[in-house]
Amino acid sequence: MKIDRIELREIHLQLVAPFETSFGVTTERRIILVKVFSEGLHGWGECTCNEGPFYNHEGTDTAWLVLRDYVAPYTIGKEINTPEDASGLSASIRGNKMARAAVETAIWDLEAKRRGIPLWQLLGGTQEEIPCGVSLGLQATDAALLKKVETELAAGYQRIKLKIKPGRDYEMVKAVRKEHPNIRLTVDANSAYTLGDIETLRRLDEFNLMLIEQPLAYDDIIDHAELQRQIKSPICLDESILSVDDARKALGIGACRIINIKLGRVAGHTESRKIETYCRERGVPVWCGGMLEAGIGRAHNIAMATEAGFVLPGDVSASKRYWTEDIIIPEVEVSPAGTIRRPTGPGIGFEVNEKRIEALTVRKEVIG
Repeated sequence: MKIDRIELREIHLQLVAPFETSFGVTTERRIILVKVFSEGLHGWGECTCNEGPFYNHEGTDTAWLVLRDYVAPYTIGKEINTPEDASGLSASIRGNKMARAAVETAIWDLEAKRRGIPLWQLLGGTQEEIPCGVSLGLQATDAALLKKVETELAAGYQRIKLKIKPGRDYEMVKAVRKEHPNIRLTVDANSAYTLGDIETLRRLDEFNLMLIEQPLAYDDIIDHAELQRQIKSPICLDESILSVDDARKALGIGACRIINIKLGRVAGHTESRKIETYCRERGVPVWCGGMLEAGIGRAHNIAMATEAGFVLPGDVSASKRYWTEDIIIPEVEVSPAGTIRRPTGPGIGFEVNEKRIEALTVRKEVIG
């Protein structure tokens, strides 16, 4: 197929409640949506970067520029035999993987629609239902956090993830574990600690955590290997893993025992499948991380998480946890057992609510 044109939109979506991490507090998302056209069909992708360069170097405005001036021109008019070809078209661009992934994932959706099959099937997914967890932002008090934990457990979620940072770690996790001694519990530091905090991180071992996610620097694997040797809790790497080569190196030196895969972070489905396969063949668990996605990004995550290696509950939760109204129909729902069933329709399997997207759009540009 040949890509005819690419449409970019920026939409603004207000979160149901503020979400706080060690980076800061998010109350509204500025999200770039990508619509790729070919031969009378179209596919949708979502750029999952934050508003500013805090999770990684990308932000909404820089991603828009890279998409408009580089990724789109490198893609339009090119013959694509398989969706894997899409990643190579923008491979000369260093970094900017979330911008690149927005187009790459849209082409995967387009190809699945062209074949008349669900995206998960095109990706080789095998799981009929995916296990779901939730990520809870930092709260003002332990009491407020415990209330949120109760709410999410009552909704059926299989795993609770707590955001932590220096000063909001040991005592907070202790309070949750005391009330819920048997739940699956993880913590996520988003690179807020250093090797100077080993004693604090070691103290978390007593809480039987499934994992500690990205405790040290976002671009590090060496210090993580040193930390993993000194703590019992499995380290899970997120920001540090940008490719299957990064996964190979990190696992090779013992920097982690688990890997979080995010589509945007690794430039899309093509690389995420390589990481999933590499880890699965070596018995290393992977799971799907979240970036406060709207419905299109969430649908792509569901499709990815049907792949066999995604054995731990991910951050793919219900639309209503984040938005009063999502941009897909039907909205993503989680069963009382804490699972999401794979959709049956072609492509991402959800109808994109273009009327709502139009109402939320603050800028639009068509390239090609």
